[in-house]
Amino acid sequence: MAHFDERSGIVACKTEWGRWWQTLEEVYIEILTGKDINAKQVQCKIATNSLRVTIDGEVLINGNLFEAVHPDDSTWTLEDKRTILICLSKAHNTADHCWKALLTGKYQADFLTFDEMEKKLTLQRFQTENPGFDFSGATMSGNYHGGGPQFPS
Repeated sequence: MAHFDERSGIVACKTEWGRWWQTLEEVYIEILTGKDINAKQVQCKIATNSLRVTIDGEVLINGNLFEAVHPDDSTWTLEDKRTILICLSKAHNTADHCWKALLTGKYQADFLTFDEMEKKLTLQRFQTENPGFDFSGATMSGNYHGGGPQFPS
């Protein structure tokens, strides 16, 4: 997990199989299997625009990713024999590329969660741009949904 997230926590979207969350650079997926498994039982296929995860042939996640990733820079691990942790490297890693859902049409963040995700990515971007300051305890007020300031045309 990124240093910024260790200090400030994560904003996760809960699903029936676990949860997912994001940073500027990555999307994390945590799958709680509910039973002991070994890595040989897991098949995780990460492609630029899709993700498929199965355990013993049972499909847990399958579909088109919300945005493109770098599959060669993405990984998965099995932790404590019960948790699959997937780290997807975002192809577009800026604050304005906050994923609204994990897959197209599936596992969408509700409005409040998405708003908090956008705020968090903005604070992380501020931290990256201003390394001498600590934004991990900072908060943003108001409804942030919409991707930043709006200017009249």
